[in-house]
Amino acid sequence: MKTHMDIEKLIESGSIRNELDYERAMVADRKLRLLAKTSVHFKNLRTKLRDLIKVYENRVWSDENAVGNELIYQSDQAELIAEKERVFLEKRKKAIQHKLKDFNLTQEELGLLLGHKSKTHMSELINGIKPFTLQDLVIISKIFKIDIETLIPKFLPIDKIDRISATIEEINKPKLNEVKAQLFLAS
Repeated sequence: MKTHMDIEKLIESGSIRNELDYERAMVADRKLRLLAKTSVHFKNLRTKLRDLIKVYENRVWSDENAVGNELIYQSDQAELIAEKERVFLEKRKKAIQHKLKDFNLTQEELGLLLGHKSKTHMSELINGIKPFTLQDLVIISKIFKIDIETLIPKFLPIDKIDRISATIEEINKPKLNEVKAQLFLAS
């Protein structure tokens, strides 16, 4: 289940495609700023990410005449979504770290329980740089007795909401219209 962007995959793709990816990249840049002080891997990741951010800003935002109300609206919406994701990931991180402390475990030891051998990979998962797998989150929930809703967000990404909404309109069933309204409320 992908609830947020995988920063390494974004960097591998070579470009930021839209405002949501841009806002997520900005959040990741702030996270990586702190992590870069402790790891060359994160420092290199941040440098590559910042290069992509600059290219996107120059392509999309540099011409004042091309920036219209639609782009500003998209930017505002993307910022809200990215912030909601950031807050969720921070709460999840704190819940996991609290349980690690209670169990007197390190992130590395949690990684062993999950079947991950890399200390860096666990740090990326905990810090929201890479997404956990659904299986990882179920294991964490069972071991630490953390409510699954603390680990898995209930909101949907905007692209999924748009796709589902369009399909609901296409199917044109009255009861589905009620579901459509709930999709937006939950997000």
